[in-house]
Amino acid sequence: MSAPEKPNYLWSIFTMKCPRCRRGPMFSQPNAWKLKEVLKMPSKCPECGQPYELEVGFWYGTGYVSYALSFALSVATFLAWWVLVGLSTNDYRFFYWMGLNAVFLIVLQPWLMRLSRVVYLYFFVSYDAHYKHTNVKQFDYETNSYYQKEGEDEGLAEK
Repeated sequence: MSAPEKPNYLWSIFTMKCPRCRRGPMFSQPNAWKLKEVLKMPSKCPECGQPYELEVGFWYGTGYVSYALSFALSVATFLAWWVLVGLSTNDYRFFYWMGLNAVFLIVLQPWLMRLSRVVYLYFFVSYDAHYKHTNVKQFDYETNSYYQKEGEDEGLAEK
């Protein structure tokens, strides 16, 4: 029996799959523009069991990733505008680009928020071809007890 094929790194990021197995979905709702459920995630990967929130407050770092992604998209749209339309000091083309770029970033914001979570988690959890036989990546072992309801048995909380 041959080993399963390793999923592509970039494809796994853009399809928002778990970094450990690259097969399980990271978000409960596949549509990023259902705004009430844009960041709704299962607590762990349905395929490999990797917890998505590695420690309490883990997702605060995604603000930096989101900023970097927005900046990169703005640079890309600026370069595309410069090549396709051009820039001039004699008219308002630069301000048209600014307006269109702002609209572009607002429309893409739900997708960018999700993508920043995916990229951020990919910094900390690497691909494991033998994910079915190895332990999941964890930072803070107190996170499980933090989310555990009062009076709940520790063994029941993990199931």
